[in-house]
Amino acid sequence: MSVIPLLLLAGAVTALHLAGAGAGFPAKLILERAVPVRGAPLEHLRARDGARHGRLLLGSSSLPAAGVVDFPVDGSANPAIAGLYFSRVKLGNPAKEFYVQIDTGSDILWVTCSSCTGCPTSSGLNIQLEFFDPDKSSTSTTITCSDDRCSYALQSGQALCSSSDFSSSLCGYSFQYGDGSGTSGYYVSDMMYFDTVLENEQFLNSSATIVFGCSNSQSGDLTKSDRAVDGIFGFGQNDLSVISQLSSAGNFPKVFSHCLKGSDNGGGILVLGEIVEPGIVYTPLVQSQPHYNLNLESLAVNGRELAIDSSLFATSNTQGTIVDSGTTLAYLAEKAYIPFVNAILASLPSSVHSFALRDNVCFVTSDSVDESFPSVTLKFMGGASMLIKPEDYLLQQGSIDNSIIWCIGWQNNKGSGITILGDLVLKDKIFVYDLANQRIGWMNYDCSQSVNVSTASGKNEYLTAGQLDVSGSSDSVFSKLLSSNNLLILIYIFIIASL
Repeated sequence: MSVIPLLLLAGAVTALHLAGAGAGFPAKLILERAVPVRGAPLEHLRARDGARHGRLLLGSSSLPAAGVVDFPVDGSANPAIAGLYFSRVKLGNPAKEFYVQIDTGSDILWVTCSSCTGCPTSSGLNIQLEFFDPDKSSTSTTITCSDDRCSYALQSGQALCSSSDFSSSLCGYSFQYGDGSGTSGYYVSDMMYFDTVLENEQFLNSSATIVFGCSNSQSGDLTKSDRAVDGIFGFGQNDLSVISQLSSAGNFPKVFSHCLKGSDNGGGILVLGEIVEPGIVYTPLVQSQPHYNLNLESLAVNGRELAIDSSLFATSNTQGTIVDSGTTLAYLAEKAYIPFVNAILASLPSSVHSFALRDNVCFVTSDSVDESFPSVTLKFMGGASMLIKPEDYLLQQGSIDNSIIWCIGWQNNKGSGITILGDLVLKDKIFVYDLANQRIGWMNYDCSQSVNVSTASGKNEYLTAGQLDVSGSSDSVFSKLLSSNNLLILIYIFIIASL
């Protein structure tokens, strides 16, 4: 069989976008999925996800006592419009907006600073890149090595200090990524602005003093302009993550939630708060892990449990199951992948034709995937099950006449015992990261609908989050970038020639 190039989505990385401009604080923050100018082969997707998997990164407040920060989501999980999740956050005084990737796989918020070496000055994502200058913010202070906040960062390996002039030297950092790229700089303390939604669904302009990174050097892929942004917004569990800083100030519970739409139009909800819909099931987080690790116990296809030794999923330095909203695809531990694919193939009707494409298993069918392909169930500790529909493990690649081309989007994590659940699995589900109680919850959900979110007061008070207007400019960006995927038509020609 000839080698057939596939044009797939480029890896999804979380991010926010501020919709609406003008004076005052942002009216709303839009989580937006941008699209690379060209589609990416599946091996490029895996490489980009692999870079993310290598990441082990990384005050007073005027926030109200009860409310949540609501980030209405824009973007799409459709493979034809693969992209990055990013947002605009306001920092400093006077406030300045920055585009930052949302990353649940790292902890630190950092943005590109002035006089940065190797930092891109333009972006292929149709955004205007900015630079943060601490000297031009009246509320900015640099963090020295003698500061207690630097001491905490030193203990966790997320800070660097000069031993020769410890007390007065800047508290620095140097983060390296799995693809060889990296960033270094120093920590600053300044104001961050956002809107808080109260119980009466009114917006209140809010701000908080937070510590974040000021990047003055970047290397590798971070220097490339095709998908450049201003920094990374880490949503991990470390004390220096923004969610940890806000909760330690006593203004927010230590919990955040998201619900990402899987439809072509995309969108969804991201909140600093707890979504409280009936039907959410919870499983405990594995303790003392740098990522959001869960205890996966078994997999079932069409209700039949696969013959996989449960010890394969036990968490260790080389094994475990990670929930990562910044990873595009899903990755199964090598010893679980073959049984999973074989079970899918064994359950297919004769009307579905399968074929191999490089390292991927693909199909051609004119039938509905819900009718032709089996459901998958992931079973976790505590009896929590996650129902995986065919659209959650298949990627649509095009069509031939009246037939649709699908490929399994779950990848073989060759040579590894790590299983990673990325956006392909997380979409069309509510996910709650309850860090205070060390658990993660989920349920299948129509993310185009609003959700109930508990307030920070801890009482039975709820507000409706999401459903805020999406700026028209975002839609126009998607329309322009979608046109670049017309090359998908080539897939049909190549597949027909190879069958």
